[in-house]
Amino acid sequence: MQPKKTRSALWGKMILTLCVLILGACAAFASSAKMAKDLEGKNGSDQVDVIVQYNQVPTAKHHQKVFSRGGKLKRELGSFKGAAYAMPASALADLAGDPDVVYITPDRPLQGASSTPPALVNDYHIATINAPAAWAQGLNGSGIGVAVIDSGIASVPDLSGGNVVYSEDFTGSGSAADQYGHGTHVSGIIAGNGKMSTGWRYSYTFMGIADDVNLVNLRVLDKNGASTVSEVIAAIQTAIQLQSQYNIRVINLSLGGPVWESYTLDPLCQAVEQAWESGIVVVVAAGNYGRDDNAGTNGYGTITSPGNDPYVITVGAMNTMGTADRTNDVPASYSSKGPSIIDWVVKPDLVAPGNLIDSLYFSAETLNQKYPGHAIPQSLYVTNGSTTPSAYYYAMSGTSMAAPMVSGAAALMLQQSPSLTPDQVKARLMLTAFKGLVQSATVTDPTTGQTFYEQADAFTVGAGYLDIQAALANTELAPATVGSALSPTLTANASGNIVMAANGSSVLGSDSILWGSSILWGSSILWGSSSGVESDSILWGSSVSLEGSSILWGSDSLEADSILWGSSSAQLDAESVLWGSKK
Repeated sequence: MQPKKTRSALWGKMILTLCVLILGACAAFASSAKMAKDLEGKNGSDQVDVIVQYNQVPTAKHHQKVFSRGGKLKRELGSFKGAAYAMPASALADLAGDPDVVYITPDRPLQGASSTPPALVNDYHIATINAPAAWAQGLNGSGIGVAVIDSGIASVPDLSGGNVVYSEDFTGSGSAADQYGHGTHVSGIIAGNGKMSTGWRYSYTFMGIADDVNLVNLRVLDKNGASTVSEVIAAIQTAIQLQSQYNIRVINLSLGGPVWESYTLDPLCQAVEQAWESGIVVVVAAGNYGRDDNAGTNGYGTITSPGNDPYVITVGAMNTMGTADRTNDVPASYSSKGPSIIDWVVKPDLVAPGNLIDSLYFSAETLNQKYPGHAIPQSLYVTNGSTTPSAYYYAMSGTSMAAPMVSGAAALMLQQSPSLTPDQVKARLMLTAFKGLVQSATVTDPTTGQTFYEQADAFTVGAGYLDIQAALANTELAPATVGSALSPTLTANASGNIVMAANGSSVLGSDSILWGSSILWGSSILWGSSSGVESDSILWGSSVSLEGSSILWGSDSLEADSILWGSSSAQLDAESVLWGSKK
């Protein structure tokens, strides 16, 4: 038998060793928890491009920690609490263990949220959203800066009136001029002056929503429409830095990427929140994954980042059906639907026309080279015009086209009432959105012959259809505090039923019914008396009934303890093109 003292010493060593092992395991777990899932499986010798978020704006000391692990600095990100690096995958876990590191993600690819249309008709979106009512009041966005973070802006006649006051390239090409075509189209929706379709020869004039805004051109998408998270964050930082100089009150982000983690960790979401907190309205495209049924959700749960962030205004797309009458409009089948995966944020916030939208282009752009048939025929806007393709106007579809309509509307509101905060703009747009939408419709893609069932529910159209006239006429004010109009989230109540709930003190929710007892909407249901919202139900309309703990329809059921439908996480493949091949 060993002496008592010796046994005690051995036990002490064993306990010490066990503690070391436990602490090591905890440290490893903590490191793993600070790394994005899509970094898993990277070979140790691989060099990976990452964004490292810190608990403060990084200093030379933080950069040195990366350098000492074989990494290099690729891009500083201004006052954002992080930077972009390239470093060995084998060093990531060790870096994640540093107490100053909050989270590490890949510098993920992003892409514009647009697709090409299958047929060409006039979209009549100006009448649908009641923009002429603003113009009749003399409102045109004058003095308001709108930062367009996109593929750049080309020199075209309808934007030649001095709209573009600043340009900067973040792609490394050395030029902020548009080579892809997406940013020019988006900018035309916001600020086109209609020069090449105005006069006695023309039957229709293609005007932007706010033709006198100051456009700040921040190019992040290359000639193929691709970008990275770090490039977009750098552009957002520049918009914040130039805010006072150009009175930047709005940022338009018609782009996005897959949701891999909570918005509280996603670096792109953190960047848009920083802009919002600085007083800039951030408008984001919802994404074009509404037809994606890979997860068995009928396209629900496909909102993309940073549209999943509860601060920003996330915009889905509507199909005007080729008429100026909005009562026959239906949700575009490709428009991404909520709720957001992981956080269950109720998105989109509202919708605007996004299908077959006519706006500006130039012949040398990549999109026109790839899809030359989408330059609209002159007959759509020239009196007695021929089928000859227009040299100035081009049709595109996507939530990319819907977002700038809301950006233009925000600019008009801020010209009329400069003291409005981003939250007040968002709340008023949602409050005044048109609610009389077609409850459900079956639409057929004329190109593929596919048929899609669409319904105007909370996860498809949000608070309703953009109505500029109503927004300008309204005087209701949400609290001026940052975050007073956070999008609601889904949660389980005491009975285990999944319901809509406000984020913090947001006016956009309650603990029982969709915005049922909120500050702005009083005791009435947001969607009017025809909505048919039940106390334990999320959706409305007679075609869908969601009772108890169910939040979906059909055979799928979202339970209170699951992330998304059933056991599926519905994560998007980081290697896939965001918008896929679905148009």
